[in-house]
Amino acid sequence: MLKPFFVQIALLALSGTAFAFPSHMSLAGLTREQLDQVVPTLTFVPPPPPPGPLNDTSAKLVNDPAHPWMPLQPGDIRGVCPGLNTLASHGYLPRNGIVTPNQIISAVQDGFNMDNTIARFLAYGTFLVDGNVITNEMSIGSKTPATGPDPPSPAIVGGLDTHAVFEGDASMTRGDFFFGNNHDFNETLFDQFVDFSNRFGAGKYNLTVAGELRFQRIQQSIATNPNFTFVSPRYFTAFGESAFPIDFFIDGRNNDGQLDLDVARGFFQDSRFPDGFFRANHSVTGEGADQVFAAHPIQPGRNVGGVNNYVLDPTSADFSTPCLLYTNFVNQTIVGLYPDPTGDLRTALNFYLNMFFEAFEVSEGAGAGCTQLFPYGQ
Repeated sequence: MLKPFFVQIALLALSGTAFAFPSHMSLAGLTREQLDQVVPTLTFVPPPPPPGPLNDTSAKLVNDPAHPWMPLQPGDIRGVCPGLNTLASHGYLPRNGIVTPNQIISAVQDGFNMDNTIARFLAYGTFLVDGNVITNEMSIGSKTPATGPDPPSPAIVGGLDTHAVFEGDASMTRGDFFFGNNHDFNETLFDQFVDFSNRFGAGKYNLTVAGELRFQRIQQSIATNPNFTFVSPRYFTAFGESAFPIDFFIDGRNNDGQLDLDVARGFFQDSRFPDGFFRANHSVTGEGADQVFAAHPIQPGRNVGGVNNYVLDPTSADFSTPCLLYTNFVNQTIVGLYPDPTGDLRTALNFYLNMFFEAFEVSEGAGAGCTQLFPYGQ
């Protein structure tokens, strides 16, 4: 089923009415007729090179006078990633939530001390799926939050909402797509986050808690969501999501790996750094996901024919097949979203696919030996 705004585009195209396509709106999923209406109105200009690594990767105050938290204004957009939401609410990203890949790379390094290679890998992967590759813009969310000053506008869609990629089932604080609201903070799920932290972490969220809670959320989705899907790339982002708060939400002056629950709520619900918060005291490469996985190893799969019928998917990448992750992402995710691009759309996709591979190759190391793919030619 087409998203509501795509339906509006189709009707406008058929009626011959002029319309302004939002510059941050993804082109993924548009029909050939819709693309023929939209793409000629856009021009691809290759962006500047991405920001390089930080010169200073020490802990530093990031909730500083230059980056105060501000409440949402009408039209501001937030989404499913508490890290990006927080960076926008403190002005490391544009506060309206409309960003470029280079802005994301710069912000996650400056605000969280994320490693440059990981920052580029995640920014380009996210952007290819959810951004407008021609205009170099994207939204960090799918809509104006229900907690914002204005009700959500049906025209504000796109952004981080392509299901089963970065947003996906078995989230720690958001419901599954099947149940209708996979974007807003879910108090019931956060209560479970707190409960597991009390049971397994003595009142703190840590890697032990993360391993148990990740397994619990997978089992809950298997038992309740007939459409539960847990394959690459969501398979990887789910385990990364579990370790992310430990990597980035703990004050950099504290090295014990224990996340305070009030601090966690501030990030997840309010998109807010704690007062006096220092970023991590080293360049963070995304540590901990492997430990979360090791607590309860589960292979990629999905429910087939209803709940409680989790069937393994041997075609999906897992932690032992990094090159297959890249292949799945390009040949299934991206080609599935853009089966036959032409003109500036094809040029832009090739540009960002190359940037993504360069970051992926560095993150995996030359020994991985992954072969670059060119689904749209060279």
